[in-house]
Amino acid sequence: MWKTSISKIEPNHIVTRGYRQEDLIGNAPFASVFFLLLKGRMPDTNEAKMIDALITSSVDHGVTPPSTHAARVVASAGVPLPSAVAAGMLAVGDVHGGAIEDGAHILQEWVRIMHEKGWNFKETAQRLLEQLKKEKKRMPGFGHRIHTEDPRTNRLCGLANDLGFSKDHTKLSIALRDEFSKKKPLPINVDGAIAAIISDMDFDWRLGKAFFLIGRVAGMIAHVYEEMSTQKAMRRMCVQETEYDGPWERQPE
Repeated sequence: MWKTSISKIEPNHIVTRGYRQEDLIGNAPFASVFFLLLKGRMPDTNEAKMIDALITSSVDHGVTPPSTHAARVVASAGVPLPSAVAAGMLAVGDVHGGAIEDGAHILQEWVRIMHEKGWNFKETAQRLLEQLKKEKKRMPGFGHRIHTEDPRTNRLCGLANDLGFSKDHTKLSIALRDEFSKKKPLPINVDGAIAAIISDMDFDWRLGKAFFLIGRVAGMIAHVYEEMSTQKAMRRMCVQETEYDGPWERQPE
């Protein structure tokens, strides 16, 4: 027998985390219901505002990210909207969309170590970067291929501070940013900001990709619809020149 604490479904009766779903409809914003599904309780006013902001910050970033590009290419083939959006979601992984999860995992682990060892934030940041250097790894959530200063980060971090969610994980991120700045400016990007804030809100790091997906799927739906409704099917979308580097022409043996 399956057991779940999420929903109970009976004829003419739907209960989600203890709330009748008809009572949630029109009364609880989507972001609050998302929080309810994950936490098992309704958010307070500040939590609701912060969750809504986190989701909104990931909603779209143009046509170039792999997920959006994949969704539009598949949509151009004339498939239904769900198939094209699913193709975009399948492009989300450790490289694209994974920095929130990876960053939150590292931050949560090292904040725990910091408390155990009695280190301050600067010491912890220095030791963390030394460890990453030994392992030849990068710290997720820092730097951006387009932005020298991610405007979404400033807004999220300011809001988190105002709402009381700027705690140890955010402070460690700031300490890491300060350590990076000694050699090369490497600002916190939106993924790094989300990773720190959800950690300070006591979310499991394994939910990192969820915060990216729940926002970005809305953007992908908009891109797929635009592709379906304004563009010709099978249009030329990849304009890079292609050079063949395979074997010379030959006859089959």
